Amino acid sequence: MKVNTQSVNFNADKKLIDFIQRRMDKLDMFYDKVIQSDVYLKVENTSDKANKIFEARVKVPGDSFVVKKQCKTFEEGTDMAVSSLERQLKRRKEKLRAHM
Repeated sequence: MKVNTQSVNFNADKKLIDFIQRRMDKLDMFYDKVIQSDVYLKVENTSDKANKIFEARVKVPGDSFVVKKQCKTFEEGTDMAVSSLERQLKRRKEKLRAHM
C-alpha cells in the first residue's frame, strides 16, 4: 500500500517515514481493499510534552477512516493509530460479510 506522508512545521527523517510505512502496510492483513492512505505529522507549539499529532486517513471503497492521535513521539502515535484503524477495518469487514 502506498502511504502519502506529509510533515507540517518540520522535516521528517527517512527512518520515521519507513517506520510509518511498515506499520501501515500491516493494515493490508486485516482489509485488503485499501485504496489509499494519507498520513499527516504535526508538531504543536505548546509546553506540553505530548505535542506530536499523528493523523491518518485511510480510504476504502465507499468509505474512509480518519484517526487522530496526540502523543509524546510519532512512533507512539503511529502504534496507537494503527491499532485503532485495525479495529475499524475488522469491523467493516465483518459488516460486509454479514450482508453477503
